[in-house]
Amino acid sequence: MTSALLPTYARYPLAFERGEGAWLVSTTGENYLDFGGGIAVASLGYNHPHLVAALTEQAKKLWHTSNLFQMPEGERLARRLCDVTFADRVFFTNSGAEALELTIKMARKWNAANGHPERFHMITFEGAFHGRTLATIAAGGNPKYLDGFGEKTPGFDQVAFGDLDAVEKAIGPQTGAILVEPIQGEGGIRVGSRDFIRGLRALCDEHGLLLCFDEVQSGMGRTGKLFAYELYDVAPDIMASAKGIGGGFPLGAVLATEEAGKGMTVGAHGTTYGGNPLAMACGNAVLDVLLSDGFLADVARKGLLLRQQLAGLAAACPEIVAEIRGEGLMQGLKLTVPPADFAAAAREKKLIVIPAGDTVVRILPPLIVSDEEIRTGVGRLAEACAAMKTAKEPEEA
Repeated sequence: MTSALLPTYARYPLAFERGEGAWLVSTTGENYLDFGGGIAVASLGYNHPHLVAALTEQAKKLWHTSNLFQMPEGERLARRLCDVTFADRVFFTNSGAEALELTIKMARKWNAANGHPERFHMITFEGAFHGRTLATIAAGGNPKYLDGFGEKTPGFDQVAFGDLDAVEKAIGPQTGAILVEPIQGEGGIRVGSRDFIRGLRALCDEHGLLLCFDEVQSGMGRTGKLFAYELYDVAPDIMASAKGIGGGFPLGAVLATEEAGKGMTVGAHGTTYGGNPLAMACGNAVLDVLLSDGFLADVARKGLLLRQQLAGLAAACPEIVAEIRGEGLMQGLKLTVPPADFAAAAREKKLIVIPAGDTVVRILPPLIVSDEEIRTGVGRLAEACAAMKTAKEPEEA
């Protein structure tokens, strides 16, 4: 049967019908260990009892009313996020792309409110991914995503990721903000150095710019901290979050200081679904778990275990694994073989990993993954490496 879906995805010939913890069960009854987490979305894994209970309870009461009315659980989630971060204000969206759109708008509006509407440019970075809207593909700058969509949305000046001198040279009279992923996800788990990220903060302070972080993938406990900015001992002015924040329910958020958000007055932005009761129930439930005693510390510990196991894999399979990089449960393997082929080999071993740019596969297991499952997963990665090595040898003969 010909699919009625728009063919914008090269989907794998595999479908799932249910999940439990870090495992997915296919429609043919096979068990797969999930080291992709729906691309860092399934923060609490599958069928988590607290998340299921929260969603079920809310579903029996109220799904949607619109933002014309008060949202008590949205107020609660916003306050909780502000209490544990740098932020004073929160706006809830449906996705990461929407959160980045608002991040861009908020930065431009702040400059306009300060009497500088000409300062609508943002410095962004090569290898970045900020979403698939017209503005966010312009911010990311990847020609593959820009092709065929007309003139590139203006206002984005790209420089090399990690090059602080290039950033300083790019600052001009139209520059109003810097937008960066502290850890590039789609770009291949490229971790910004401490000097680089702290240097961006210093440049913003020196030139009166807003520092904006895209933590759609690196946030919500993924690195062992609630947000990756904590690893650098600096705070942004605006930050976009999504993916793991709803545990699989569509939810995004923009967090900002009072100063950075001052241009966003009544009527400046809106959303129909964003922050609805179902989303807020899920967001509060995820935060309950992430902020429970010892949870994030245990994620950090498991991140070290995963890193140690991957180091052993790299030592045993240097023909396939060239480099390991990442933080916490956000790790990447830089490969000597095509990442799509490696991901296919891993699926043959009933393990899910996610290809990324720069010849990398991402390893993004649910935060509730066990030590035993980490060891099992790396064992299956080793089996995939062996299969790739066998396939590679005839080509080199």
